[in-house]
Amino acid sequence: MKLLLTSAGVTNPSIHRALTDLLGQPIADSTALCIPTAQYGHPMVDPTMTWQFISGTSSLPLCDLGWKSVGVLELTALPSIDRDRWVPWVREADVLLVAGGDATYLSHWARQSGLAELLPSLDGTVWVGLSAGSMALTPRVGAEFVAWPSAAGDEALGVVDFCLCPHVNGEGRAGNTMAEAERWAAALPHPAYVIDDDTAITVVDGTVEVVSEGRWTVLNAPS
Repeated sequence: MKLLLTSAGVTNPSIHRALTDLLGQPIADSTALCIPTAQYGHPMVDPTMTWQFISGTSSLPLCDLGWKSVGVLELTALPSIDRDRWVPWVREADVLLVAGGDATYLSHWARQSGLAELLPSLDGTVWVGLSAGSMALTPRVGAEFVAWPSAAGDEALGVVDFCLCPHVNGEGRAGNTMAEAERWAAALPHPAYVIDDDTAITVVDGTVEVVSEGRWTVLNAPS
């Protein structure tokens, strides 16, 4: 699986180019499944926001990029559906568009649904995460980012070996501050990427690259 881990979606030309490079074809020729599941785990997300994500009418560019087709894959429904029915949907999609919300809730349902088990076999599929949709692939999200009351801890899926703090947008912009990001990273034993909304991270065959028209840094980097 190829990863594009974003803070706020495909917000600039550099991230857009990275996405098309990962796809290996134009967006207009690519089929997408959007996964809104993380939104239901966060108390600040309401049904209107979920519809905005799915319909591509939110302010975070992802589902509205001109895909050949977009379907909805709701992970909480998958345990009640025959696996032989939904696995082909995932395998046939070029890209998974994964909403933000609560990363621990998303991680829980990725495991419960069987999607987490399937991910290593999706060699040509691109996972595009938005905020918590990116953080769910890390080992831990940090206590500060756990909003789901039933979460047992801050552990996520551990697909990558680094942590991620999104929305570190600086003074005068909505999001997190660098001071908050530094406190968050200090409690984690992994390298921690701190990115703003104009930055994304690609991961292909274990190679990590930063794509940015904004600001980013790495904390807890090995010496």
